[in-house]
Amino acid sequence: MESKPNSVKNLLVRVFLFSVLVLVVRFAYVVTIRGGSCDSGDFCFFSSPENVNLAGIQLSSSSSAAVSAGDGASSLWTSKEWRKSVDFYSSVFQDLLSHGFLFPKSKVLCVDSVLGQEVFALKEIGVKNAIGIAKKASPPLVRYGQGFKQPFGDNSFDFIFSGGGGIDRTARVSDFAAEIGRTLKPEGFLVVHTASTKDVYSFNSFLRLFNCCGLVTSRHVDGFDSSMPPMRELVLKKSFHTEILYPGEKSLGGKCSVPGYKQELVRKAEPIIAKEPLKPWISLKRNIQNVKYLPSMADINFKQRYIYIDVGARSYGSSIGSWFKKQYPKQNKTFEVYAIEADKTFHEQYSTKKAVTLLPYAAWVRNETLLFEINKDPGKEVVDIGRGMGRIRPVQAEGSSGGNVDKIQGFDFANWLKNTVSENDFVVMKMDVEGTEFDLIPRLFETGAICLVDEIFLECHYNRWQKCCPGERSSKYEKTYDQCLELFHSLRESGVLVHQWW
Repeated sequence: MESKPNSVKNLLVRVFLFSVLVLVVRFAYVVTIRGGSCDSGDFCFFSSPENVNLAGIQLSSSSSAAVSAGDGASSLWTSKEWRKSVDFYSSVFQDLLSHGFLFPKSKVLCVDSVLGQEVFALKEIGVKNAIGIAKKASPPLVRYGQGFKQPFGDNSFDFIFSGGGGIDRTARVSDFAAEIGRTLKPEGFLVVHTASTKDVYSFNSFLRLFNCCGLVTSRHVDGFDSSMPPMRELVLKKSFHTEILYPGEKSLGGKCSVPGYKQELVRKAEPIIAKEPLKPWISLKRNIQNVKYLPSMADINFKQRYIYIDVGARSYGSSIGSWFKKQYPKQNKTFEVYAIEADKTFHEQYSTKKAVTLLPYAAWVRNETLLFEINKDPGKEVVDIGRGMGRIRPVQAEGSSGGNVDKIQGFDFANWLKNTVSENDFVVMKMDVEGTEFDLIPRLFETGAICLVDEIFLECHYNRWQKCCPGERSSKYEKTYDQCLELFHSLRESGVLVHQWW
């Protein structure tokens, strides 16, 4: 007779335990997966209190991340370091409130807010509807997300903040900029603290990259402790009709213009060798030690891609492996490398260089078949095709200097450049094309493609003195050193940073 009551009792116990298990699973889901507290959009067993008071701070739960935490978070929020950080950001946000960039009713996102001090500070001064994102959720202030992949819909926020130089550390700054343009509402404000806009080049690179927004104001701010470097605070406003103006822009034939900040870099560059070297094979090679590389004069952090183009690359070790990989200051950026080389002798070795894209053609002013001639220097015999220096000329051209001649395909280099890179990319070019520079450079100006190149290392070919034969000039080229100087000066006067290559 007692078995029936026992069965009922066991059933009730099981139902109770199952209910407890469901509650535990639900709690774990809300805290670990959602990264925040239960809200009206969740399947909640208990509603959150309307207001939570912690350490004397009244915080509303009506926002997307109501402040309510366990003992661990409570002890963190009352620590001296936390308080110091919160006070710093409170001061920053109060200043932004006073200038009308931020409002108590603004919906705010704090990007890369690892512990949530920024969000806490916002709530403390009355901006309740704020949430942070970081690689690791820190409930209830911060949920999982990254600047370049934000878990929110389009036009979600009135105000987005990126502090502590977080943007300087992201490897995908162009994706970050695109996400800001997506999630920030029109007429909304973006505020960034960065240590990477100390020079005019990086400053303007930043503005070009964040082309969804126009600059409103900027100022220098100190960090909340000595370990933080001085920052620049940039305030930008999103607009569908933003037009960024760059003082001192110089028009190049109506096709493009070189901004004034690039022209400033040219003025800082090493001087062009004015007097023709008697031993150019020594003087020009030594000159590379005097080169003021662009990354040594400016921060290149705010670029979409980093690209090196070797026009007339020859072998991998000729300049890509021996110079660019080892000597060019890349500021820890990963570069896409293009090798343009028409001489088929060198093509096979590039098949093992996975980080290099080979274009096995000749850079030219249009798409057409060309004659590729391997010339021999005075006093030397060329044993194998491809061991000498290759020079191209149109098929219709008559005459030959007695070298070995092949037919190759030439392509419109300027058009390829315009279709491959953008003004938001950082583009470095080395050009060693055996005299064809006098055709290619004018074509780059004509098409406006020259404005896409940040830095050029150019070897200009002329009838220079020969190493083998004192007092004799090379018969391979008709141009003079004065004509080379004109080419270099025309580039620099147009605001293009060009260096003499050997």
